[in-house]
Amino acid sequence: MSGGGDRTAEIMIAEARKAFWVMVGFLAFIWVVQIFNALSGYLLSRAFGIVARDPGALAGVVTAPFLHWSWGHIEGNSGPLFVFGFLAAYRGVVRFLGVTALIAVTSGLGVWFVAGPGTVTAGASGVVFGYFGYILVRGVFDRHTIDIVVGLVMGLCFAYQFTGLLPSDGFSWQGHLFGFAGGILGGWLFRERRVRPAAGPRQVAGPAARGVAGPAPGSAGGPATSADPSRAALIKELDDLGL
Repeated sequence: MSGGGDRTAEIMIAEARKAFWVMVGFLAFIWVVQIFNALSGYLLSRAFGIVARDPGALAGVVTAPFLHWSWGHIEGNSGPLFVFGFLAAYRGVVRFLGVTALIAVTSGLGVWFVAGPGTVTAGASGVVFGYFGYILVRGVFDRHTIDIVVGLVMGLCFAYQFTGLLPSDGFSWQGHLFGFAGGILGGWLFRERRVRPAAGPRQVAGPAARGVAGPAPGSAGGPATSADPSRAALIKELDDLGL
């Protein structure tokens, strides 16, 4: 029992460590891009942002999250991006990358379809809201008590973020709203699929069931009915811990 629990803890710690460095690398990258973007007068944001309903600018769905419009813009996104990104990634970096791709595409396409014609949108806030939505629902879909608590705490601490989902002229509410929806969708699509315990051996009617006297249960020659409970007990113990 303890061996299985120790192994699970080791895996979680290893994934959390990878999640930390993935987010450090992501932030370092967007800040390096910001330096060149600022030096160019934010030409990169205009060239590689999302231009609403322009078929030639669909590539901006992929590039826009790495670009910003000012130093204040990237500073405002960096803190929530790191916190929400780490919390979204610590259960598994591979799944996190899939969730990130889904959020970026959902948010970007939402902006492309819904934003005002000709507007250019750039910034990581759509991804931030996507991670926020993912964290809120992941624990429910995965049935992890710890993640449910994390989602509730983050929802309460960052309740003001929900105002960013409302229409406004001051920011890309379309990216926020569709990113948030993408995070919820990601929580469902990338939920853990738990393997159901294998069914026990089928019981075959013995002589007694046919009205013929047979050996008593448990006696020599009787059918074997005992099963090793260790696997089921381990699964139950991990479920009780919310792991």
